[in-house]
Amino acid sequence: MTDCCTPKGNYDLAVIGAGSAGFSAAITAAEEGANVALIGHGTIGGTCVNVGCVPSKTMIRAAEALHAARAAHRFPGLAGEANVVDWAGLISAKDDLVTTLRQKKYADLLPEYNGVAYLEGKARLNGQGVTVGGSTIPAGRIIVATGSSPAVPDIPGIAEIPYLTSTTALELETLPRSLLVIGGGYIGCELAQMFARAGAAVTLVTRRRLLPEAEPEISAALTDYLRDEGVTIKTGLAYRGITRAGDGVELAITVNGDEQMLGAEQVLVTTGRSPNTDGLGLGEAGVKLSDNGGIVVDDRMRTTREGVYAAGDVTGRDQFVYMAAYGAKLAARNALNGDSLVYDNAAMPWVTFTDPQVAGVGLTEQAAQAAGFTTKTSIVPLDQVPRALAARDTRGLIKLVADAGTDRLLGGQILAPEGADSIQTLVLAIKHGMTTGALGETIFPYLTTVEGLKLAAQSFGKNVAKLSCCAG
Repeated sequence: MTDCCTPKGNYDLAVIGAGSAGFSAAITAAEEGANVALIGHGTIGGTCVNVGCVPSKTMIRAAEALHAARAAHRFPGLAGEANVVDWAGLISAKDDLVTTLRQKKYADLLPEYNGVAYLEGKARLNGQGVTVGGSTIPAGRIIVATGSSPAVPDIPGIAEIPYLTSTTALELETLPRSLLVIGGGYIGCELAQMFARAGAAVTLVTRRRLLPEAEPEISAALTDYLRDEGVTIKTGLAYRGITRAGDGVELAITVNGDEQMLGAEQVLVTTGRSPNTDGLGLGEAGVKLSDNGGIVVDDRMRTTREGVYAAGDVTGRDQFVYMAAYGAKLAARNALNGDSLVYDNAAMPWVTFTDPQVAGVGLTEQAAQAAGFTTKTSIVPLDQVPRALAARDTRGLIKLVADAGTDRLLGGQILAPEGADSIQTLVLAIKHGMTTGALGETIFPYLTTVEGLKLAAQSFGKNVAKLSCCAG
């Protein structure tokens, strides 16, 4: 066990986990004058900087650069081509970026907060606080922020074959010739497209549809776009088993009663993430787990054990790095100041970094109706957005959901090449209770993707195809 930054002793707060949530909790508590023990095990920084957001998004951007060159022909008079010439070099550059950000945004921050002691070792709850490496760390309050790990699907034979996860796939020093991606959530869609653009023959399979939590119109359109790029997609299937086959793997599936065999050099499992709760002594401490394995917390981030809080992916909900940091900040403040703050995810944005990007906030049409709303919707294809026409890339659509009685916005989703940078406008609109009428009357800059939100809001009451530029 190592200890830096403050002397050993009693702590106001012990934070288990040194990822985004853990650092957020520790820094928040230190800024309020608390004496904090931040307990990490393994590589500092957690999932996002090491094996998640940072490495995947830089690789996705690299693949977008390849695609952009090849798609130059959409402009008359242009032609372009690009190929991977040094995959190992690309991976090395990704690793350099990860190392730099891990150092600057995590390791180098510790000396900046005198109230935080960093302890390295496996943590476990006991009656007096937390044990680390056999030593008891007395603490008045505890926050568990141990994150999550790639989940393994229940497919016969999966334990006997070598498979990639979202972590190990980004460590490959050789680009696979063919890749079978199991799982159609955001990780599966992002990495399937990235590897396909890099030159692998990719097959993506999923029990349901792509992005099952997204609006069906969004899911269907994205499926078409990925197929247009050469990704083989099979949905609505059942897995019968997976085995080794020569130098690769072979997956047996059933689709509409038809049995099929799918082979590939490598298989990538992207079927979600499981909360990291093993070995923490949670059961013995009286901390309840949910059906998905996450720690049960209330709206104040409290667990079922008094004085113990949890935040981030380990709770099994809202598994986004910014929500982990937000929840951890609330947990720290509640632990120190009397549980007055409430977790609120009603206007939580989310993004899938495919191309086109998918971004959303609030309720889907189905969720709104299930919640008792009488809904109205508008759908505007991107060929009605001048920015998309100027870019000669009209892949995508915008869908808004509103309360038919009050006209208040309830949710919306964007499928567009620059959709991720537009969703925050809709977040603010929903957070502040705007109506579709008010959004449609708001001034937006011309020839921007975000202007599509104005057009979608206007389309509740008029045909935007009949408007002149900037009209309405």
